[in-house]
Amino acid sequence: MTNDIQRNGHDKRQRTPQDTARPATLAAVLSPHSPGHRAHDQRDSDAKLDEAVGLARAIDLDVRLAQSLPMRRLTPATLIGKGVVERIKVAVEEQEIGLVVVDDRLTPVQQRNLEKAWNAKVIDRTGLILEIFGARARTHEGRLQVELAALDYQRGRLVRSWTHLERQRGGFGFLGGPGESQIEIDRRLIGDRIVRIKRDLDAVRRTRAVNRSGRRKARLPTVALVGYTNAGKSTLFNRLSGADVFAKNLLFATLDPTMRSIKLPGGRDCVISDTVGFVSDLPTHLVAAFRATLEEVVEADLIVHVRDIAHPDSERQRADVEEVLTTIGAIDEDNGTPMIEALNKIDELPLDQRRILQVRTSVGPERTRQFPVSALSGEGVDQLLQAIEDRLGGQSAAREVTVPLSDGATIAWLYRHGDVRSRQDEGEVARLTVALDAAATAQFERRLAR
Repeated sequence: MTNDIQRNGHDKRQRTPQDTARPATLAAVLSPHSPGHRAHDQRDSDAKLDEAVGLARAIDLDVRLAQSLPMRRLTPATLIGKGVVERIKVAVEEQEIGLVVVDDRLTPVQQRNLEKAWNAKVIDRTGLILEIFGARARTHEGRLQVELAALDYQRGRLVRSWTHLERQRGGFGFLGGPGESQIEIDRRLIGDRIVRIKRDLDAVRRTRAVNRSGRRKARLPTVALVGYTNAGKSTLFNRLSGADVFAKNLLFATLDPTMRSIKLPGGRDCVISDTVGFVSDLPTHLVAAFRATLEEVVEADLIVHVRDIAHPDSERQRADVEEVLTTIGAIDEDNGTPMIEALNKIDELPLDQRRILQVRTSVGPERTRQFPVSALSGEGVDQLLQAIEDRLGGQSAAREVTVPLSDGATIAWLYRHGDVRSRQDEGEVARLTVALDAAATAQFERRLAR
């Protein structure tokens, strides 16, 4: 499948004179796929291509060519077959394309070989996502996390285009740009910079831990909004909190986490956080770099998974999000954080599908787990707020528990999820008086049953 696609959308970043003068980068987006191929199983090839084009447009690339490339087998030297490489070469030359995005993970050798074959800059899915993150991060913490991921990615490759000019402009130079001088950065210097960034992020984590401790002492529960990128988390966050967080129909519109206090229907206060969106085949080192931010999800009292229910690939997006949440330890059969789903964008569903969804979520087990909403119009938001309050519940009466001192994980869990009012260590056990809300009580009972 081949499409000619013209650029649309607007870059919200502060533009420098060099940006203004720089002509738009003409790009091609290629999405290789084969049965059972990594990150493409169970996912429609057209949906994967559309998402890749959306990622390219997110940083204002002028996409002139978009192709889904079926493959019978992988070619070690170039990932895709020789015949396909030659066919793409002709298209790249005819349309004077300067950048080719391969929606997969390329080895450094594959990247170099494709660049030589096409005489154009080539980046893979990881490089594209990092470029978007580098251009979008606004806070000091966000920039540190993205730079850590980018340096870790670059360390195993030839470093050719990370210039000071590019860093000022935004992004990490994978796409090239004004003043690019192809400077090789010594890997030892990259390693030193990684150590410094990790030290700074450790300080961020300690600050977040202190803030969480303060909220626990004030008995302020935390609700984390998570979901696939562009599912409408920021729009829902604004609707719930009355904030004015940047929200746009754009992939990765939000990178920097935001927290606001809101009042639930019963009058109880809670803190709600808007987090970075997830995406399929998210690079593992990117997840690791955002650990300081994602800890807010792990430590939350309730997770609200915001889903774009109108998206044709909604079920697979749900699986991708849950895979990341499992990786970071946020959802676990015995020890995970309670989670409900906000089925967003019901205003975009055909009337018959909307009625079926409303019936399905009003009876059976889904009625306490899934809540249709429109963050744009506000429909269903009151029911979602009531569900959040019901899940958080009120603080139960304090109870006494006895835990072996050797079970430090359970003791730490009680301090994180409850209000420990007293503790006495006797011999090999700790006797604690702790108040737990309804959700935490259920989790603790499951721990005791193991």
